[in-house]
Amino acid sequence: MKSILMTLAALLVTTSVVAGGGSYGKKSQDDIVTIAAGNENFSTLVTAVQVAGLVETLQGDGPFTVFAPTDAAFAKLPEGTVESLLKPENRDKLVAILTYHVVPGKVISKDVVNLESAMTVQGDAVDISAMNGMVMVDTANVVQTDIMASNGVIHVIDSVILP
Repeated sequence: MKSILMTLAALLVTTSVVAGGGSYGKKSQDDIVTIAAGNENFSTLVTAVQVAGLVETLQGDGPFTVFAPTDAAFAKLPEGTVESLLKPENRDKLVAILTYHVVPGKVISKDVVNLESAMTVQGDAVDISAMNGMVMVDTANVVQTDIMASNGVIHVIDSVILP
């Protein structure tokens, strides 16, 4: 279970980096982590995935669906939260948060709008709602969809969601 959570966290970080890269909706031969690492809008997510030890997992076969928060999303957290989560003593909490952003399987936007919830790698379900052309995952707005990777898909969100 711990390795699955670590993999999901890495996937989350990778997805976030990809989302900012401007290759939205394009099929990619790169995995989620590679895509995310190539985008400066996901530097916080990538750092968190590395600290959590989830890089190799998220580079695995998958498929994974990652709801990836941007650096701006992380900046909305209370001051000091990110720094605290990156400390070694808080690794388990960081892994739980990151894996809460990852859903097993490949769920593209046309499928997301028909869901009310989805089970995360972390073990809890996220709420999904679609209204007036907008999709929300828990309290986060989905701002970009269907960033395709070789091992899944990334959807960019504007807030960090918490289990």
